[in-house]
Amino acid sequence: MSTGFFGDISKIKYEGPDSTNPLAYRFYNPDEIVAGKRMEDHLRFAVAYWHSFAWEGGDPFGGRTFDRPWYGDEMAKAKLKADVAFEMFSLLGAPFYCFHDADVRPEGKTFAENTKNLNEIVDYFASKQEETGVKLLWGTANLFSNRRFMSGASTNPDPDVFAYSAATIKTCMDATMKLGGDNYVLWGGREGYETLLNTDLSREFDQMARMLHLVVEYKYKIGFKGQILVEPKPQEPTKHQYDYDVATVYGFLKKYGLENEVKMNIEQGHAILAGHTFEHELALANAHGIFGSIDMNRNDYQSGWDTDQFPNNVPEMALAYYQVLLAGGFTTGGTNFDSKLRRQSIDPADLLIGHIGGMDCCARGLKAAAKMVEDGALSKPLSERYAKWDSPEAQKMLRGELKLDEIAAKVERENINPDPKSGRQEYLENVVNRYV
Repeated sequence: MSTGFFGDISKIKYEGPDSTNPLAYRFYNPDEIVAGKRMEDHLRFAVAYWHSFAWEGGDPFGGRTFDRPWYGDEMAKAKLKADVAFEMFSLLGAPFYCFHDADVRPEGKTFAENTKNLNEIVDYFASKQEETGVKLLWGTANLFSNRRFMSGASTNPDPDVFAYSAATIKTCMDATMKLGGDNYVLWGGREGYETLLNTDLSREFDQMARMLHLVVEYKYKIGFKGQILVEPKPQEPTKHQYDYDVATVYGFLKKYGLENEVKMNIEQGHAILAGHTFEHELALANAHGIFGSIDMNRNDYQSGWDTDQFPNNVPEMALAYYQVLLAGGFTTGGTNFDSKLRRQSIDPADLLIGHIGGMDCCARGLKAAAKMVEDGALSKPLSERYAKWDSPEAQKMLRGELKLDEIAAKVERENINPDPKSGRQEYLENVVNRYV
């Protein structure tokens, strides 16, 4: 039943590339077969509850600009928010959604009250999922907004905050499992430091690892079949966050013996903040075997901070989904729109239009990526560049069957004096542009 929030807008349909209707898909056709699979099953779109329904449009220089009927701390308001959210998921045809506990429940005065509120809304979500067929891609705990977390959650100098954080994660994992979530995500929003003058790095790393081990242990205890994911970000809100990028997280996981239990949820905007490209972070996760899921958005390249805008750059998306396809595609993961409206975009229709544009952009990127994979547009030149490594002698060096002095003797004996060969970067960039 319609809540009335979106007026008389009906379900968004695919109308094709020639459509000028802002409330229609031009490129996202969920049933279109791409690389042997339905487009919807490739992309696995999810809507982020926090940006679409909890964010009020404020910034550091001004308060809220959105006027939503569900704002408030009453359970009735939380249920109205859920009604509107699931209506929007259905209008978009988005198969998944994601949430933090604080996004969906009223804030209580105690942990017990928070848990009661969360459990009540989880029961409500369960009925909405059954009614609409929308599923939970992942759940997570907000361990960064409340002032109790100002010095971190797992890394806090106060063990009571660690315990409170652990208890909150437990309730959120329970909620995720009850709702059939495919993953559980941890984002260390306050796990980092503002100054080394009051920070013991070694102690805080050990505390963060203990928390992650607790999460993995509890996953097996309750029989959660989903994937545990960590989301990297280099800064914001803390000056320096410990989950800086994929490489940093992988090193952390290796150090504490968690590399086979935890994978990555990688965000476009966070990759840019870390000084990387999105495809770099995805390729690195692939190389280490820890790719899991993505948060899709973009940053304003002039601003220098995390602006969480809807994606609109098809070449960037093509290279991103190329890496996703090289990883074998999503299994439990998907494309979560960790994207929010601009604070001047106050109309209900803007919520739909932002997601429609993002979904169309991703669809175009996916199709370009699939065609590049099918044609071997990049893989063939890549194989040719490394082809000499497939020779028996090169493989002996790689396997350690030749020692350093033996290699040196071989170079001298055979008068090896290699000429450099072009990396053909411009050619390959032009190849990509032919597909986008």
